[in-house]
Amino acid sequence: MTGGWPGVSLLRVEIEDPPGHGRAMNYDGLTGAVGPGDRVLLNTTAVSLGLGSGGYHFVLAVPGRERRDLTGPGHIMKLRYTPLQIRCLAVEEEAHPAHAQVAAARDLGGMVVIAGCLHSQLAPTVAGLRAAMSPPPRVAYVMTDGGALPLAFSRTVAELAERGWLNATITSGHAFGGDYETVNLYTALLCAAAVVRAHVAVVAMGPGVVGTGSTYGFTAIEQGEIVDRVNLLGGRPVAALRISFADSRSRHRGVSHHCLTALGKVARTRGVIAVPRLPRGQAALVRRQLEEAGLAGRHTLAGAAGEAALACLEQEGLEVATMGRDAGQDPAFFLAAGAAGAVAARLVAQAGGEVVDRNGLPGEAPHGEGARDHVGFRPESFPGSCRAPRGGRPGAGHQRR
Repeated sequence: MTGGWPGVSLLRVEIEDPPGHGRAMNYDGLTGAVGPGDRVLLNTTAVSLGLGSGGYHFVLAVPGRERRDLTGPGHIMKLRYTPLQIRCLAVEEEAHPAHAQVAAARDLGGMVVIAGCLHSQLAPTVAGLRAAMSPPPRVAYVMTDGGALPLAFSRTVAELAERGWLNATITSGHAFGGDYETVNLYTALLCAAAVVRAHVAVVAMGPGVVGTGSTYGFTAIEQGEIVDRVNLLGGRPVAALRISFADSRSRHRGVSHHCLTALGKVARTRGVIAVPRLPRGQAALVRRQLEEAGLAGRHTLAGAAGEAALACLEQEGLEVATMGRDAGQDPAFFLAAGAAGAVAARLVAQAGGEVVDRNGLPGEAPHGEGARDHVGFRPESFPGSCRAPRGGRPGAGHQRR
């Protein structure tokens, strides 16, 4: 595998104008190492705007070391035509060791792909997979360029890779720093299937979704496009719903309008939508929203419980949060992500199509019958397949912040 982008350094900095102290991030691979006493040029925009996940200063340069000719293999440029443009060796290039495999791949061979709309869905989704499958599946994380562009920005990815929960990371478009670099989502998916040989690929943007009050003005609209691309390549898409009953904004109460729009207005092909088990009143609202948005007719609704994913996260000591809220404060969000993992596990084990009963809720799949590499589904099972041995392969370029 290639990649190897160094991670980030979290610095405490003294700021001259206006005077004060703050936290700054330095991408070692872009600006070089920074040590005590170094003067640095900062981008302070995010802190000035009071942003959440992006609320850090960022080091732009170290005076006296502004010029950096980044060496290394590859001719594909990311962050193109900006002062920070970088070169990388993408799998599409003939010099890449995986080029022949990706070039020869024509489809996904039925690989299951979970389409998320927030980065914070990643950990509970993978936990849902691991709680439902024995042995644990091979999982590839494909990070789109809808949010943060450097993979190293994500503490979640670093943690999951360190624990062996992710077998490979793939950065597509202008996102960079994965074990595999790709030009677009199509080749990223083909890489996950042909090179990583993943049972499941989880596709979601990095931290920092952009949203507005307008109908189409948000980056999570890519979820609908992901569904279509997976179908075009012969995969099986599972959509993870963004659900919350703790968000004060009406457009995100119950099922977020991001998902309703992306799956109801943008996606042109059919996918499986994972619907979590929720308390009666919450479940009724979710079902009504899905029906009113036309999702119940355009897609297959597959119900599943997400509690095993939460138990898996707790057992492993993985702390998760979304919009500053943890699983205790916003359980529906994490149950929905965990349910997506459980539904995906069922499809992997069934290995032939959707397992849905007459009511549109999931039936039980055969335990590993015909599954790729004999990975089996444990209906609502926990524990047993959650824990992985320590010392698993850390992802290239991942450093803890």
